[in-house]
Amino acid sequence: MVATGALTLIFGLQETSDFWVDGLKLWWGMAKDQFPSIRRLVIYLDNGPHNSGARTQFLRRLVEFADWSGLEIRLVYYPPYHSKYNPIERCWSSLEQKWGGALLTGLKVILQEARRMTWKGRHPTVKRLGGAYPDGIRLTKKEMKPYEARLQRSATLRKYDITIKPSGR
Repeated sequence: MVATGALTLIFGLQETSDFWVDGLKLWWGMAKDQFPSIRRLVIYLDNGPHNSGARTQFLRRLVEFADWSGLEIRLVYYPPYHSKYNPIERCWSSLEQKWGGALLTGLKVILQEARRMTWKGRHPTVKRLGGAYPDGIRLTKKEMKPYEARLQRSATLRKYDITIKPSGR
């Protein structure tokens, strides 16, 4: 969270679009009581293969998350090769320094090392997200149509600025 410097790291065995949104859901479940007046999340992303503004499964799950949470979601993507401007990227160097040289032989070791690091003077909240996350889930154009209708893409930056409003808003 950019405003507070609070960092939550969520680890699992496989990164997929579903893992991303399940991680967001886990985080919001932990954070929402601290921020009862929040009605909108702005999420800065790097346009990676699992969180791209063209990734149908990711967008479908985010529309579902918006409806579940009641939050408006704004996805703001850094252009290719510009992720160095994303403040969270500085977190990874801190994490790498903390576990520098440690043999990351399993998820348990990774979680232990991540709990030892500090970010902006604070230890992060570190969670493990279990479950099977099959890769390659995609929606057809026909299946995606109702979800795409819910996406408000910027007129000038269609791929880099997307807003999703919860149903009923």
